[in-house]
Amino acid sequence: MTERPYFLLPFDFTEISGKEVLVNELGDMIISPKGTVQKIVDRTLPKDDLYKSLVANFFISEQMIPPLAEVYAERLREKKRFLESWTGLHIFVMTLRCNQNCVYCQASSQNEESAGCTMSKETMAKSVELMFHSPSDSITMEFQGGEPSLVPDLIEYGIQLAEEKNKTAQKEIHYVLCTNSIHLTERMLEICKKYSVVISTSLDGPAFLHNSNRGKKDSYEKVVAGIEKGRMAVGPDKVSALMTTSVEGLNYPIEIVDEYVKLGFHAIFLRALNPYGLATHNDNWSEYTDRFIEFYKKAFEHILQLNRRGIYFVEEFAAIILRKMLTPYCTGFVDLQSPAGVINSVLIYNYDGGVYCSDESRMLAEFKDYTFKLGSVNDKYEDLVFGKKAKEIANTWANEALAGCSDCALRQYCGADPVRNYSTQGDMYGNRATSLLCRKNKAIIEYLISLIIERHDEVMPIFRSWLS
Repeated sequence: MTERPYFLLPFDFTEISGKEVLVNELGDMIISPKGTVQKIVDRTLPKDDLYKSLVANFFISEQMIPPLAEVYAERLREKKRFLESWTGLHIFVMTLRCNQNCVYCQASSQNEESAGCTMSKETMAKSVELMFHSPSDSITMEFQGGEPSLVPDLIEYGIQLAEEKNKTAQKEIHYVLCTNSIHLTERMLEICKKYSVVISTSLDGPAFLHNSNRGKKDSYEKVVAGIEKGRMAVGPDKVSALMTTSVEGLNYPIEIVDEYVKLGFHAIFLRALNPYGLATHNDNWSEYTDRFIEFYKKAFEHILQLNRRGIYFVEEFAAIILRKMLTPYCTGFVDLQSPAGVINSVLIYNYDGGVYCSDESRMLAEFKDYTFKLGSVNDKYEDLVFGKKAKEIANTWANEALAGCSDCALRQYCGADPVRNYSTQGDMYGNRATSLLCRKNKAIIEYLISLIIERHDEVMPIFRSWLS
């Protein structure tokens, strides 16, 4: 028997911009001429620089067991390091009450005067107790709604409970307030300042667009004023903004980016609508997805132009993907993880005491769909995260084991989302061939790779600056 000159290690491949893109289990990417994969399989690859790169980056091995297998194993552990922060993010849905009327509201918010939709102190105390059962050394306590700033006393009560309990637990705790920033009173800002609470607000673009999305004539002015008050109270580096691309917003990619630059932000997360809450009323999700992809590319090209002009500005969704492509480190971003971020990374404590596996799953519950309810704050932590429901979800949370994902060359840069699959396709497993989320993510990942191939010298300095 003729001895093989080398052995194949696990990798997938696809064709982008006339090149073959090879991606291994570590997320390492090698761009090669068409026909390379056939030569690799046929063992006709010449021992040139490409060959050496394939060996060095664990695509092929000259020995049956790679001599640096322990390095490979350590790098794989690093890529999955987010699992060590098991349930590191804890979202507290303080109230469904809200002072805005967003056209795409995913949280099924209620008006300010609504009763029976605010967390009790008892539920808060039990939720904090569960949070400290997380094995993670670092935990984040995130306050959401509705509009959480409407209940500042409850927020402070929760923080005080956490601070007291942490005298013994000795964890690293981060606090985040997700707010529209309109109700950032002196009382609320004092709490943020006292406990180093990071403020995450929402801004959809210029005044005309933001006001249209919020259903209020003066929302933009109040939000901008809230952003400035937040910056004065906790510092500019602790105030960020998140936009959502409404159907109307699809028409204004340049204007949205420029608004963020004008207001002194250095980054934007170009976020598509998600099919929850009021957003489910969108008439044509397929059309929206295709239009969003084009919107994204136009906005991204403008962002590249800004960076070329010396204006440092990051598109955060791309930065997460590029981190997975170009560095050996894990990202910890729940939407682009496998196993999925549900349960692994996050638990949600609803205002009514229900515990859910993701923010989106508690949104389904407002429509009486409790498919992803893990239990209640009265349950034991172990029963919530390792119980029957958690095991059911776990069957579909790894893209390595999902048809249509397992053999996709780009899965290392993507994730799994059983909640989204269920919401849009009727089951947790889903069907990649008809998944609009897959269509969107794949299009953006392929676009980024095409930029690296076609405009390498132009874009790579910009991309590397985003990762530093």
